Amino acid sequence: MTRRIVTVTAGLSQPSNTRMLADRLGAAVTAAVGGRGEQVELEVIELRELATELATIMATGGLPTAGVAAVRERVSAADGVIAVTPVLAASYSGLFKMFFDVLDQDALNGMPVLIGATAGTPRHSMVLDYALRPLFVYLRANVATTGVFCAASDLESMETTARIRRAAAEFAATVVFDEPGVRGFMSDEGHRPRRSGNDLNDSVPFTRLLAGHTGDPDPRS
Repeated sequence: MTRRIVTVTAGLSQPSNTRMLADRLGAAVTAAVGGRGEQVELEVIELRELATELATIMATGGLPTAGVAAVRERVSAADGVIAVTPVLAASYSGLFKMFFDVLDQDALNGMPVLIGATAGTPRHSMVLDYALRPLFVYLRANVATTGVFCAASDLESMETTARIRRAAAEFAATVVFDEPGVRGFMSDEGHRPRRSGNDLNDSVPFTRLLAGHTGDPDPRS
């Protein structure tokens, strides 16, 4: 079976330490899932390329653009998400937060998520637990126990490599494990129902909205 993993990275430069960490996590997850006898289809989403569209949606409250709508579809349909952000002003970046703000509220229901962050100094290492983990718990995702924080000087260290492997192994176990659904709480496929939010409900015709209204003022008013 092939598992679809989407990596969301909010690095601002090219190349960036954030993308480098995201790639290392993706490679480790591919190896960990492969060790369980399954394959991985890995897709990387660079939020930097969607920055203008995301800002427009947030500023206008409008419908998602074609580019953002396509990405929302891929994320909600994935078997797991790797989410990596640079640390700016002691938290996740605004670009990172904008993307998860425009997802449907049910897009990550029960979704296995592996979190990672990069910064210029180790002093921001707690960002995983005070910023990223609460965000994805709020979105009802299944966040891997081990996240990976990496300062610029530690990207290639043995300690970082070991943590990446441990995080990938925990994440792979969640992605591959298929829990039988409890009737009434899971969809037919055995997962909590997720949706991209791109499908709009059918609009109600004005004739139905105005049914019974003659246009005369309400005598009670």
